[in-house]
Amino acid sequence: MGGEDAARGEERIRDFRMADVAAVADIFREAPEAAQWPEAELRGAFYLAGVVAYVSEQQGAIAGVVIGRRVGDEAEILNLAVRAERRRRGQGKRLVAKMLEELARSGVSRVFLEVRQSNVGAIEFYERLGFATAGLRKDYYQNPTEAAKVMELQLRKSTEFQEK
Repeated sequence: MGGEDAARGEERIRDFRMADVAAVADIFREAPEAAQWPEAELRGAFYLAGVVAYVSEQQGAIAGVVIGRRVGDEAEILNLAVRAERRRRGQGKRLVAKMLEELARSGVSRVFLEVRQSNVGAIEFYERLGFATAGLRKDYYQNPTEAAKVMELQLRKSTEFQEK
């Protein structure tokens, strides 16, 4: 789904594979702040154009996942989750960095994402990675109903709408 594998000590970041679906669905179930994607939805992602997805693997077990989608010169991070016992160790940052590297290599100029307005930890995480608030989507999330902060990262200057 993405690019080549990246290793870091005992951790390795690699392309998300169909064989990883059950483990990834389990990670999403453990992470209530992540979008809850059932196995059928995860399997369907393999057939969508522009999907880029990576997992982090530690000692042979899937520990984290990031899924995004590229459309033209823009992309969106759709979902990110790390197993509870593996959080706050840089895995999420490495997964997002790998995705951003692949998106930049493929010509993406801007990357977007949505995050619950109340998820201060995630907002701070993305701000540390260079994302900035670009807007708000009212009533975007359900259970409970809540607005989403739309965040954006400029990877490179877009060439699509430049004046001539």
